[in-house]
Amino acid sequence: MRRTRILTAVLALAAGLLAGTPPALAAPASAKAVIAADTYTWKNARIDGGGFVPGIVFNRSEKNLAYARTDIGGAYRWVESSKTWTPLLDSVGWNDWGHTGVVSLASDSVDPDKVYAAVGTYTNSWDPGNGAVLRSADRGASWQKADLPFKLGGNMPGRGMGERLAVDPNRNSVLYLGAPSGKGLWRSTDAGVTWSQVANFPNVGNYVQDPTDTSGYASDNQGIAWVTFDESTGSSGSATQTVYVGVADKDNAVYRSTDGGATWSRLPGQPTGYLAHKGVLDATNGYLYLAYSDKGGPYDGGKGRLWRYATRTGTWTDISPVAEADTYYGFSGLTVDRQHPGTVMATAYSSWWPDTQLFRSTDSGGAWTKAWDYTSYPNRSNRFTMDVSSAPWLTFGANPSPPEQSPKLGWMTEALEIDPFNSARMMYGTGATVYGTENLTNWDSGSQFTVKPMVQGLEETAVNDLASPPSGAPLLSALGDIGGFRHTDLTKVPPMMYTSPNFTSTTSLDYAESTPSTVVRAGNLDSGPHIAFSTDNGANWFAGSDPSGVSGGGTVASASDGSRFVWSPAGTGVQYTTGFGTSWSASGGIPAGAVVESDRVDPRTFYGFKSGKFYVSSDGGATFTASAASGLPGGDSVRFKALPGAKGDVWLAGGASDGAYGLWHSTDGGTTFAKLPGIEEADTIGFGKAAPTASYQTLYTSARIGGVRGIFRSTDKGASWTRINDDAHQWGWTGAAITGDPRVYGRVYVSTNGRGIVYGDTAGTPDDGGGGGGSGACSVTYGITSQWAGGFQGDVKLTNTGAAAWDGWTLNWSFADGQRITQLWNAEHTQSGAAVTAKNVSWNGKVAAGSSVSFGFTGSWSGANSEPAVFKLGEESCAVS
Repeated sequence: MRRTRILTAVLALAAGLLAGTPPALAAPASAKAVIAADTYTWKNARIDGGGFVPGIVFNRSEKNLAYARTDIGGAYRWVESSKTWTPLLDSVGWNDWGHTGVVSLASDSVDPDKVYAAVGTYTNSWDPGNGAVLRSADRGASWQKADLPFKLGGNMPGRGMGERLAVDPNRNSVLYLGAPSGKGLWRSTDAGVTWSQVANFPNVGNYVQDPTDTSGYASDNQGIAWVTFDESTGSSGSATQTVYVGVADKDNAVYRSTDGGATWSRLPGQPTGYLAHKGVLDATNGYLYLAYSDKGGPYDGGKGRLWRYATRTGTWTDISPVAEADTYYGFSGLTVDRQHPGTVMATAYSSWWPDTQLFRSTDSGGAWTKAWDYTSYPNRSNRFTMDVSSAPWLTFGANPSPPEQSPKLGWMTEALEIDPFNSARMMYGTGATVYGTENLTNWDSGSQFTVKPMVQGLEETAVNDLASPPSGAPLLSALGDIGGFRHTDLTKVPPMMYTSPNFTSTTSLDYAESTPSTVVRAGNLDSGPHIAFSTDNGANWFAGSDPSGVSGGGTVASASDGSRFVWSPAGTGVQYTTGFGTSWSASGGIPAGAVVESDRVDPRTFYGFKSGKFYVSSDGGATFTASAASGLPGGDSVRFKALPGAKGDVWLAGGASDGAYGLWHSTDGGTTFAKLPGIEEADTIGFGKAAPTASYQTLYTSARIGGVRGIFRSTDKGASWTRINDDAHQWGWTGAAITGDPRVYGRVYVSTNGRGIVYGDTAGTPDDGGGGGGSGACSVTYGITSQWAGGFQGDVKLTNTGAAAWDGWTLNWSFADGQRITQLWNAEHTQSGAAVTAKNVSWNGKVAAGSSVSFGFTGSWSGANSEPAVFKLGEESCAVS
């Protein structure tokens, strides 16, 4: 459910973490930072979805080419061969974190290699940066950016309307962008390189969700909502003459130009009193369909209508499937079957209870049928069946009473698309996933169609905390909106999020270091307890009790032996308890709102931090004493942890660009702290298994070292640092949490604000999914099987020439001429600059001595397309034939 998503970035901003680009600081000579000195493979710990998908876009000229946009988690491209999504905006860096919010997407039907994304997360002060239009000539594999002089709101109210960005289907150098905040309509005539405002467009919009909201979030003018071209009014190479534009104005919702955008006028005779969320044109039959709601969405909407405008006669027809008096929702999702243009579908996006509704007409809106209806209330008859076996948590562990069902058909269903090349395939977005069907036409024959998640590869959770215990599950997570998960296998979707209770967002979690079966979590819940405990490593939970005044989760810490807990909830002061939270007592000497952690050796020692002061308790959290340590960050943008296995060994990261900022270390339980030299900024700290030649645990941080922002690792107690991510893998903001794995050297888990849980393995580390590093004698045959202007297809054959079988393999090479892989099959791959890493998939990791494995790919090139000269299996060079 997406109501709490915005708070992750908001709280970070309030803490000063995202206060703009800090000044570059020169690293002292004693600091050592090695940039991009290790090769890491990055993946998601699979959850599959978890967030709002407000837009799905199919290309109209190439089969199986589709894109999805998320409100804070970037954009994705559909990969038909694997039925998965691949992320496209992982290269967005720390300073441009707002560009992970995608307000609109446009796929070019003239040149399907081109795709555009309008990016920016908030139009108010929460996002310090302006929006931009990103353009790609290789389907999102790489991007160029055109900065805009205003902000865009991928996570603002009204984000499910659209699409606000559109490419002229006849002259693809022309694009339009609808802007929020009264900034009007914008146009590019050079394929998105430059943009200028359409000065004579008559209406910038006037609808705001809540004019009284002083934050600027709900009080922003939602502006221009969508742009739709009538392709029948142009010809190849000539600009389309008729263009429709939807405006967030209940009295003047639709405008039209009939002269290629030279002049504009309000479409005459249009209905009033509603906002037009979508405008979809059927040029074959000459109909513009419009989905209306009384609110901007994506959560609200109490009334709605569907209208059809006949473009040839100017006739308006109310084609709503139900009477206005019977609606308790607005309409938004809207699509036309391009194979059978008389077939239209729409969604009741804001029908939260008992379920969303899908409507379908096969006669251009003359008559409608519903995805479900009542037989005798509260009993339902469904035209569909639900199969969520690939993501079973989508039931939310619920067992509702009729007419509600579990899993639900959805909520916040603003994205709805029938595949333009396949009438049987439909996809739609919800507040938690992408659902779809591949037998949609069963609807018309009277049999049931099957709805399944079509979301693998699309990871859209905001991560608040992470833990990797020394035994039990390798990963426990605290997530916004869907609570969190216990991952026993990183490559598989867990069966269920935490339940009993099911927090809307988990804000903090901890485990007992010496007894990892004991776990505690704190979180937010509209009504109910805000703390829960587990005695089986997070597999099952039971609720604790709340002290008086608790309004939110805050932070929580477990004693190293699980005998007691310290909790700093929102709404009241720091509390402590023995046992499992049946009663709580106020801690003394520490201010409300402090961040709390535990010593990982001494069960009676706890730590806290608030407003530049470090606090220590040696009596199990009953009383705290402020440390005399000085020079620590003055704000509350701090995260700290105590090192397992060493009493009093504490690392503290945080700060802000206008004050102390960096990484500090204490070996005396916080009595004194030493600031590490050369670390200009640090926002997280975590520990993992020591390197094979080291005695101290490996450190991980999201930091700025040597002028470079990235994820860094130190195997020598912070004396030197290696950047382990690269510019292609940045994921926007990564400042909430980080942890290494105590069982696997080099493995690190990284939090993102919308791209889920990312984990990285150093070259040679075996993956839980069966894909190891691979080593042994090898040979490679590389061949280009076809080549065309700007593109080519290649095959790679890897042979095990050694005496031992491989259980997993990783092959590395570099392109000499700037070639880029656009799609690869029968292996997984990453590419950073010229360097490519191909890794086995689950079914071809085992390669017997003398046997071979092959994979293929398509790529882009310009100038030259020479073959790689060196291939390495792990660290060993292969013979090339």
